[in-house]
Amino acid sequence: FGELKPDGVHAAMSVSKTFTGTLGAMLIEEGILNETNTGADYIPELKNSAFGDATIRQILDMTTSLKYSEDYSDPNAEIWKFSAAGNPFPKPPGYNGPTNYYNYLVTVEKEGEHGEVFAYKTINTDLMGWIISRAAGKSIPELLSEKIWKPLGTHFDGYFQVDGAGIAFAGGGFSANMRDMAMFGEMIRNKGYFNNAQIIPEEVINDIVEGGDKESFKQSVYGESLKNWSYRNMWWITHNDHGAFAARGVHGQTIYIDPTAEMVIVRFASHPEAKNSKIDPTSL
Repeated sequence: FGELKPDGVHAAMSVSKTFTGTLGAMLIEEGILNETNTGADYIPELKNSAFGDATIRQILDMTTSLKYSEDYSDPNAEIWKFSAAGNPFPKPPGYNGPTNYYNYLVTVEKEGEHGEVFAYKTINTDLMGWIISRAAGKSIPELLSEKIWKPLGTHFDGYFQVDGAGIAFAGGGFSANMRDMAMFGEMIRNKGYFNNAQIIPEEVINDIVEGGDKESFKQSVYGESLKNWSYRNMWWITHNDHGAFAARGVHGQTIYIDPTAEMVIVRFASHPEAKNSKIDPTSL
């Protein structure tokens, strides 16, 4: 406890997804993306993948149906193939798989119908990162810096893990300072206003707070443990009495926003197990 220094930078893990999702929501508000268009409309290379006919809204809210497991305890889960593709170091002898994140995404197969069940899978965010970058003509680190990090008046540089091709790991590769993360959370709590500027349109924040499809969330593996929650623009929405919502990352990373209490909590952590189900019963 308390190992992190005030000027330290820590891995945000899947809190990274919330930054990517928020950027996506901003581009929809700006008219650069259309939430009813499909992945292949922006990236033709996805035509034969599971993402080819998935809409931007389905990708942002993770209601895509993908043949992909993110069980870190299963050595045969697809997450490890995705990680191998994104490994920035030279591939081992005999390796013949995808060599970067984008190469992997075009290989993902469909399993069921999109839009029916919430399924939390990191590759949705990395695909969103690709779509955002293609549509805006800038990388995720460039856009985050330009649209959020600099306008916030943050104190320290954030960093992204990248693969061998220099592609940022949009779904979990961001590292940042805790105070700066809290400034981001406070800006969201204040309907996008911070540092004497409207950084994110209020309409984007309202869309996040309203939440996603509760029914698709209820049918997911989270239906029992996170009752009445939903997922919207890569934010977790509690729908509790205080209208709280959060960015969440494995090993305990959190930005928790409670509008009623006028409170933002940020936590970096190193819980030994890579499962929020082990952390949530006490932390939430």
